[in-house]
Amino acid sequence: MLTVGVDVGGTSLRASVVDPQGTVLDTLRVPSAGTGPELDSAIADTVLCLADQYPVAGVGLAVAGFVSEDRRVVRFAPHLPWRHVAVADNIADRVRLPVVLEHDANAAAIAEQRFGAAAGAKVAALVALGTGIGGALVLDGDVFRGAHGVAPELGHLRLVPGGRACPCGKRGCWERYCSGTALAATALELLAEDPSSPLAAEAAKDPGEITGERVAQAAEQGDPVAARAVDELARWLGEGLALVADVYDPEVVVLAGGVSGSAHLFLPAARRHYAAALTGAGHRPLAQVRVAKRGDEAGIVGAATLAREHVAATATHLS
Repeated sequence: MLTVGVDVGGTSLRASVVDPQGTVLDTLRVPSAGTGPELDSAIADTVLCLADQYPVAGVGLAVAGFVSEDRRVVRFAPHLPWRHVAVADNIADRVRLPVVLEHDANAAAIAEQRFGAAAGAKVAALVALGTGIGGALVLDGDVFRGAHGVAPELGHLRLVPGGRACPCGKRGCWERYCSGTALAATALELLAEDPSSPLAAEAAKDPGEITGERVAQAAEQGDPVAARAVDELARWLGEGLALVADVYDPEVVVLAGGVSGSAHLFLPAARRHYAAALTGAGHRPLAQVRVAKRGDEAGIVGAATLAREHVAATATHLS
């Protein structure tokens, strides 16, 4: 059975035909439209284009936002125009196929648990390190969504009481210390203390140029301040992973997102911090912490997989 997975981003959307082994057969990318109805049309047109070429049985949409527990409604998506909109039903009416919604981190976790770094694990957590932190949890092969469809918000675990302000309204959230944005913020703080760093001239010219990616590059090149910033990220990653493990006790934690591309710089130290901070350290198994294998196609593959399972479950129910 072939299904389509759609990664709905704020600037573009990608739709791919995916087979039962998680292989992407074909992909279309188009710009995201501005209004809700325009975005609905762009998604439907892209799906129909693929469905004209392949025998597609269902569609899964991966969305960065809050999805209702029945996976029909987008309650809120900060970079998309939908607010309490029955997106799944709207798209299904247009394409005449079953449609399911999923939070993009949940979809990525499904892809990694079925076909990637957490393959076969019964309890797996995904931590997506990007601008912020996205989180997902898979229990016995099923995504854990919480009572209202929005769990787990790992990025907003409070690690540092009274710490850095977070756009969520709290202070000291994990993602303020462990993300691409956090890496840049830490580097700028350290540069204020040590202006001798090669990065200091760049920061003085335009602080906006000091991104997480730039700090990682500088650390790779031997900049001591950038290396300290990466060490701080490793520390807070380990502290946060210990909290996640204390609550969920996963077999595997998968690191995804853009920052994970620099994992060779911080993962060994993060594992040590995690092992030391875990409750009962030294007397219990440690979760394996691995880098995601499916890359930027994980959300698409996971959404398509969930669509396939939805179609199969519906057919079984009707029979």
